[in-house]
Amino acid sequence: MAFSLSNTILRGVTGAYILNSGIGKLGLPEEAATGLQQMASQGIPQVESLSPKQFGWLVSLGEIAVGSALLLPLVPTRVAGLGLGAFSAGMLSMYFRNSEMTQADGIRPSHAGTPLSKDLWLAAIALALVVRGAGSKKVKAKEVAKD
Repeated sequence: MAFSLSNTILRGVTGAYILNSGIGKLGLPEEAATGLQQMASQGIPQVESLSPKQFGWLVSLGEIAVGSALLLPLVPTRVAGLGLGAFSAGMLSMYFRNSEMTQADGIRPSHAGTPLSKDLWLAAIALALVVRGAGSKKVKAKEVAKD
């Protein structure tokens, strides 16, 4: 298992944030789950087939799983990065498929879209973890010191 201080920071901060978000959604009230589901259906229409209770539970479970994978050193960096990438792709699909989230150009965030547009950072972290995880089979002490 390769050790990298930069990977540890990226995984730790991101994983803790997502894990906390997932734990906070445990037992999500039905009206809150319904609102979240309506927003998610803009990017992923298939979620409409779930009940709000099922959807809330699955979102919570998904966030807990992604956050835990990032935090657990047993999970390879590349695998954790791929999980984060899938998670951020879902978030960004809601952003780009909802015209209220972007300005007229379809890219820059509107006021309403600013909270979701920040998930582009998660996609960048995911890409960094995947690329870094693919290239770091063994880490020597000198390389750890460089990070």
